[in-house]
Amino acid sequence: MSTWDAWYRGRPVLVTGGLGFVGINLSRRLIARGATVVVVTPRRAAHNTAAAELESAGARIVEADVREADRMREAVAGCDVVFNLAGRSGAVRSLEDPFTDLDVNCRGALVLLDAIRAVSPSAKLVFPGSRLEYGRVDTLPVSEDVPMSPLCMHAVHKMAVEQYIAIYRKLYGLRSTVVRLTNPYGVGQPAGRVAYGIVNRLIQLALDDQPLPVYGDGAQRRDYIYVDDVVDALLGIGASTATDGQVYNLGSGTGTSFVDMARMVVECVGAGRVVFEPWPALAGQIETGDFVADISRLAGALGWRPQTSLSEGLRKTIDSYRCSAGLQACPSERT
Repeated sequence: MSTWDAWYRGRPVLVTGGLGFVGINLSRRLIARGATVVVVTPRRAAHNTAAAELESAGARIVEADVREADRMREAVAGCDVVFNLAGRSGAVRSLEDPFTDLDVNCRGALVLLDAIRAVSPSAKLVFPGSRLEYGRVDTLPVSEDVPMSPLCMHAVHKMAVEQYIAIYRKLYGLRSTVVRLTNPYGVGQPAGRVAYGIVNRLIQLALDDQPLPVYGDGAQRRDYIYVDDVVDALLGIGASTATDGQVYNLGSGTGTSFVDMARMVVECVGAGRVVFEPWPALAGQIETGDFVADISRLAGALGWRPQTSLSEGLRKTIDSYRCSAGLQACPSERT
């Protein structure tokens, strides 16, 4: 149990996007710690099983879009903490459909901010930015003070939301913290997702004994963080006053080349194979190169450190997919 878990007992908490990958893991942990959880999802039908699970555990599920002002005011009323995990992801997708990314991610975040201002002005907002905001960098690890030079619309929109949050903090005293998330993976991401969540996608391909595509030589380093470690950090930030008004990198602090990660997946699964392919034109244009997060600021603020190595996280994720497919006994859920 984390040191801050007990703080949530009896606390009213809102999780927008609470049936998504990070959201479902966070929602489960909050419920297990005794929080009174409200989950907002735009399409309950897409997550019926997860919604029923959380409801049976005591959560309230609200089917609504974060762009609906009246519904968001209803959802945030009385909440002590708001985790805004709603929105669209995917760098390439944000360039293929920039207007939807803008509308969902920027307008949605602004609607939610204004709802908090109007009906729950003392609530704490936790918002996940992205390592994509930094663009290409020259020096590793990357600190929060490195100038940002985004290469895709998704990153630009994340930056815009950070500025919205800063304005609401200065003008209205809104409590908030931003975490720039690296590459999360782990248990809870639905099979078949292809727009983002590359580690889970490669695991799914390997489990189907399919080729795992690696663009170029795969030498680019990435910072992969297991979802339980993400949730630990989010819980600590939500419970902390010391993190108010701050921006933190949220990653493992360890770099692994993409091709090495793919080979680890093949080895852990015992199937699949790595294949090298040319970069797709658009993906190649926005490739950021090496990225490893400097996580010392967050570690100093919370005493938080990631606990799950890449090899252990891959094993847990693979076991979970095999369990879901009925191929092996299910591992016990973390609480």
